[in-house]
Amino acid sequence: MTETVDRKTALYEEHVRLGARIVSFGGFLMPLQYTGQIAEHRAVRTGLGLFDLSHMGEFRIRGAGAPAAVDRLVTNRILGTEPGRVVYSPMCRPEGGIVDDLLVYHLAPDEVLLVVNASNIAKDRAWVREHLPNSLEFTDESEGIALVAVQGPRVEPFLDPMTPTPLADLAYYSAVRSEVAGIPVLLSRTGYTGEDGFELYVASDRAPELWGRLREAGGEGLTPVGLAARDTLRFEMGYCLYGNDIDETTNPLEAGLGWTVKFKKDAFVAKEALEAVRAAGVTRRLVGLDPGGGRAVPRKGYPILADGKPVGSVTSGTFAPSVGRGLALGYVARSHSGAGAAVGIDIRGRVVDAAVTRPPFYTSGSRKTH
Repeated sequence: MTETVDRKTALYEEHVRLGARIVSFGGFLMPLQYTGQIAEHRAVRTGLGLFDLSHMGEFRIRGAGAPAAVDRLVTNRILGTEPGRVVYSPMCRPEGGIVDDLLVYHLAPDEVLLVVNASNIAKDRAWVREHLPNSLEFTDESEGIALVAVQGPRVEPFLDPMTPTPLADLAYYSAVRSEVAGIPVLLSRTGYTGEDGFELYVASDRAPELWGRLREAGGEGLTPVGLAARDTLRFEMGYCLYGNDIDETTNPLEAGLGWTVKFKKDAFVAKEALEAVRAAGVTRRLVGLDPGGGRAVPRKGYPILADGKPVGSVTSGTFAPSVGRGLALGYVARSHSGAGAAVGIDIRGRVVDAAVTRPPFYTSGSRKTH
């Protein structure tokens, strides 16, 4: 039996030097936390957080018709967007299940960059190559690209002096080739925390240098943030986590991602299947679940009940630091998915009353929306 060996990002030694707790995640050795999950979470909500996201995968597709080919692979619309725009989209199987959710960078008229989840790199690589025309050039650049993110309400004044790009002019979900601290980067403004923030795609061999210059400039006000706080930050916003809230057994319409499905496009993988789901109506929906207080924290896999009978299960559940209580996401039968519906969550044998709600659980004042 072949033993799988976790890979190290270009910043692994930096995390070790900082005393991070290292865990296996998506096939990589990643920092779970440094000083503590709650402190790191609050640093991003109130100030500045620094993330290593180099475990993510990057595929570059070049050639005449590259945006059109990617447009047929994903549910959202790439054609018609201007170069420099970034699009979030599921990528689905013909029957509607989600292969992955990804970011599509429309970099040039003949160039697209796909950013995929770490655990799906091999699967996505095979899927994308299988569905691309042979005339296009496909390159998996995951090994050569590192990704550093800076997130928080203080991010623009912190980063602005370090780049020639006027950050106030960089729209939400857009990207530009630039420099930060004198190092070439692809600079984008998207984020997974709900706060304003920027992503810096950098050559792997320059990543430690970039990380060091950012930490030097930020000093004590720039907090390294691990995966644990990244998860609670995204959870509070109701953002889906692949492998928990979405996977190949779920479709975008039931996952609350219907806004990413552009049915007016001529064709895309899963269009017919998703049209059938839309016509028939979903049988379940991903919803927020609020027990309303107490010490019980819902966790993944806990049953959701109505009138004592199972109507779904929790997909993500945690203590939400910005809200101050345990909350959850989960799929429930459509009949019990309306806002305010009363359900119960079986938490280790005790049924806790909860109300169905619509995420996000937390609203940030710093997030860019344009």
